[in-house]
Amino acid sequence: QVQLVESGGGLVQAGGSLRLSCAASGRTFSTYDVGWFRQAPGKEREFVAAITWSGGSTYYADSVKGRFTISRDNAKSTVYLQMNSLKPEDTAVYYCAARFRDPSSSYYYVGGYDYWGQGTQVTVSS
Repeated sequence: QVQLVESGGGLVQAGGSLRLSCAASGRTFSTYDVGWFRQAPGKEREFVAAITWSGGSTYYADSVKGRFTISRDNAKSTVYLQMNSLKPEDTAVYYCAARFRDPSSSYYYVGGYDYWGQGTQVTVSS
């Protein structure tokens, strides 16, 4: 069992930056793939970024490539999402999700993750 807690959300102007954190409980966190997803009002939850259990591979949605960076510190059981050059369309609740390492499953699919945090609100003003 893994419990996830997101933090770092807030209100920022367009062009600004935020760093989200996803802190996990459990001693085996280093064996879990982690993804970030977001959900805007009235829209479906969508993939943002993912990182493999070792941190060796990362994946990004086209909409955030070059602006967002996912990383992890397994010693701290924490995954980060650095968000730069934020746009109003990045406004959403951001969720982190985890699953036991599985290179055969898609990193982009909401249903591919077993554990979810409660989410953190990111609001980008124009």
